[in-house]
Amino acid sequence: MPYEPPTHRVERSLRATTGAKVVAGVDEVGRGAWAGPVTVCAAVTGLRRPPEGLTDSKLLTVARREKLAVELSRWVTSHALGHASPQEIDELGMTASLRLAATRALEQLPVRPDAVILDGKHDYLGPPWRVRTVIKGDQSCVAVAAASVIAKVRRDALMAELGTQHTDFGFDANAGYPAPVHKAALAELGPTPHHRLTWSYLDVLPQWQHLKKTRLPDPVDVPTPRGVGGRPEAVDGQLDFFAPPSVPAPTSPPSGRPVAVEPAAESRDGV
Repeated sequence: MPYEPPTHRVERSLRATTGAKVVAGVDEVGRGAWAGPVTVCAAVTGLRRPPEGLTDSKLLTVARREKLAVELSRWVTSHALGHASPQEIDELGMTASLRLAATRALEQLPVRPDAVILDGKHDYLGPPWRVRTVIKGDQSCVAVAAASVIAKVRRDALMAELGTQHTDFGFDANAGYPAPVHKAALAELGPTPHHRLTWSYLDVLPQWQHLKKTRLPDPVDVPTPRGVGGRPEAVDGQLDFFAPPSVPAPTSPPSGRPVAVEPAAESRDGV
């Protein structure tokens, strides 16, 4: 199906209205998975022409997505990834975990962004980050689309690696999301150390319900004025939201393996 290529329209608007010089696109993957981390990529692209075929990672075939991710890793000015572990998701809830992973990614960039373009209509980052949310930003904004592709490919690879330790769950194919093979393995073997134990899938597994944890409720979303710094901005006619509570300091999972961040990557190209 044909699709419109992403543009730099939102980034140009941010530069013009706020004076921002470094703008990062941010997107997440793994929000709805039963197992594995939630992963966020922050990508800085500048205003250069993007690689051919760039769009939301979900619209690409696996082969095209993987090839494009390699190309993007060299093309972007810089990028970094942050993760929140299943244990952190269970403890903090998804909104705070997204903020934690995104903050880890953004703080690993070699230059702190002046502004952030965040995919979706909810600003889970909040202050002190200057954020503009864009619905379907992973299709319409170059930097967010780049972040989308890199995040998806990197998390898929991570889940495939975890799958070598738990072959019955098919993580290499389902990346920890619901799937028949995944459901069957859960029913027979129970959750692995990589599963989120506050998720409702345990409600239909009586033999494993004793492992379920109670999830802390996510903070109530508080509406804020549209745009950056209170300036009105019409992007799909929606309001920005932010979760005010601060996120605790990064922690490590019970395995002792750090999950905080992947090092930032910086290309040789300038903006």
